[in-house]
Amino acid sequence: MPEPRNSSESGFESEAAPERPDEADHDKQGLDLAKSLAGRLKQQAANGPIKPVKRTRRRPRIDGAQISSARPDDRDPQKLTNTVGRLMRDQGWEVDVAVHGVMARWPSIVGPEMAEHCTPESYENTVLTVRTSSTAWATQLKLLAPDLVRRLNTELGDGTVTQVNVQGPHTPSWRKGPRTIRGGRGPRDTYG
Repeated sequence: MPEPRNSSESGFESEAAPERPDEADHDKQGLDLAKSLAGRLKQQAANGPIKPVKRTRRRPRIDGAQISSARPDDRDPQKLTNTVGRLMRDQGWEVDVAVHGVMARWPSIVGPEMAEHCTPESYENTVLTVRTSSTAWATQLKLLAPDLVRRLNTELGDGTVTQVNVQGPHTPSWRKGPRTIRGGRGPRDTYG
């Protein structure tokens, strides 16, 4: 077995004085490491020319096409708004999300005074159901329904809302109790 040329190769550090005067200025471990690397390079050079290592990344191919390319495509990272928009479009949720957005902006569409007394409840099959706080506001909203349909279709797209179903206030039922009359209509406009 050949003897190591310096202390770093043998694993033992010698405590001998430096061989040359210029070695005293350098760190012992750094100098040993440099000598070790130089020895390995000489040994490799004796075996043949050193070729630079080319690091190439192979890209897996799927059906003859590369996974990624220089130009953006659907496989690249996308913005969240684009992804959510595509999801809504694919699932058919665009109209529902737009209608719920209008319900959130209800005061700006109908005005603050009417928004205090009228709230949208549901949207099904192009019919928007609106609940009012009194029968007087229900009558007022019924008169303004064609204008409201026009404004909503401007916001959402033509034909999204075809009818506004106006509901009066939630009132207690007068059909049950000890003082009811069969066939009687009960009190009429008590809450308005």
